[in-house]
Amino acid sequence: MTNHRFVAAGLSSLVIASLALTGCGSRTDSGAAATTNKVAKIAVIAPLTGDLSVMGLGIKNSVDLAIQQANKANAIPGWTLQLEAQDDQATPDVGANAATKVSADKAVVAVVGTLNSGVAQSVQPILNTANITMVSPANTNPALTQGADAANPKRTYPNYFRVCTTDAVQGPFAAQYVYNTLGFKSVAVVNDKKPYGQGLAEAFAKEFTKLGGTLVANETVNKDDKDFSAVITNMKAKNPQLVYFGTEFQLAGPMSSQMKAAGLNVPLMGGDGIYDDKYISLAGAKSDGDMATSVGAPIETLASGKGFLDAYKAGGFKDGYSAYGAYGYDAANAIIAALKTSLPSAADGAAARKATVDAMAKVSFDGATGKVAFDQYGDAVSKTLTVYAVQGGKWVAKSTGDLK
Repeated sequence: MTNHRFVAAGLSSLVIASLALTGCGSRTDSGAAATTNKVAKIAVIAPLTGDLSVMGLGIKNSVDLAIQQANKANAIPGWTLQLEAQDDQATPDVGANAATKVSADKAVVAVVGTLNSGVAQSVQPILNTANITMVSPANTNPALTQGADAANPKRTYPNYFRVCTTDAVQGPFAAQYVYNTLGFKSVAVVNDKKPYGQGLAEAFAKEFTKLGGTLVANETVNKDDKDFSAVITNMKAKNPQLVYFGTEFQLAGPMSSQMKAAGLNVPLMGGDGIYDDKYISLAGAKSDGDMATSVGAPIETLASGKGFLDAYKAGGFKDGYSAYGAYGYDAANAIIAALKTSLPSAADGAAARKATVDAMAKVSFDGATGKVAFDQYGDAVSKTLTVYAVQGGKWVAKSTGDLK
């Protein structure tokens, strides 16, 4: 079966303008509409260069697809939607600069992004000050919506929403699978000290010990580390049955490879940040049996996802949609649904910003990934997750469900 995250460029059956990014990544030519129309922009803030660009470009292209489809259907009469793509380089400071730039553009009415929870922490307050709706396809840190005190959740920013579930669900879901389904009772846990990786590892560890499991090691690495020999030596001495790594694929792949080379021949497991074919290529031939959880059900198994898959393939995008393309597509369509309420009476995009935030709370539809709607915190109502395992050099779905 062809891996669904890396769709090869197919014959284009849609009217596609150039996908080339210029300068900072700006693009303002999505869709063909009457020149007399007003223009509103949906910005994307995501890593478009660097290690995580495979995910960021999948998001950007999928938002582009949603915009093209909306313009072709004349979804908002009198208005043409355009894409404004900004590269955050998976770095908080760069993300903050991108947020400041799009806030100053009066045509920008909403943002799809970010990929990284750590970048979101810098972007959220800037966009909130400008009343710009932010819908993330990929942020999973619970504090972004419910604050740092999990016992007393409080919404952080009214402009912020996400279409994926959080680490408060993903970490325990993985722990239940490891303890109950695999029967593993001892694991080592590692995190990269970033908000996403640390939060995910902590959520996994808390649930695993609650179930009765033992953490034989709890290690940290730095986000730029290349050599994991010291950490691997420490873990190997404790004989874990599995290593759970809260991070993304650019660290997890080399960790897996180095583990096996050092004789620590146990599965490495992580979250949605490692669920990409790049992980398999970095981890190498001995990665079979390694695992990842990712949000939602496998897109190719959903009737609602077929239209997205077919349209993306027909669109001729040179990049695959990766782990979060379908979620970027749903995030963009959620924004478009809100714009149908906020734009008709607005003079420009900036004038529709506050009304778009208000309208987002009421959005509800069946998207490519399933039900798209938001709770009182701006979190996705869908809590479904899937466990994947590397098998024969490909990711294979093993179990899909909700947290028990």
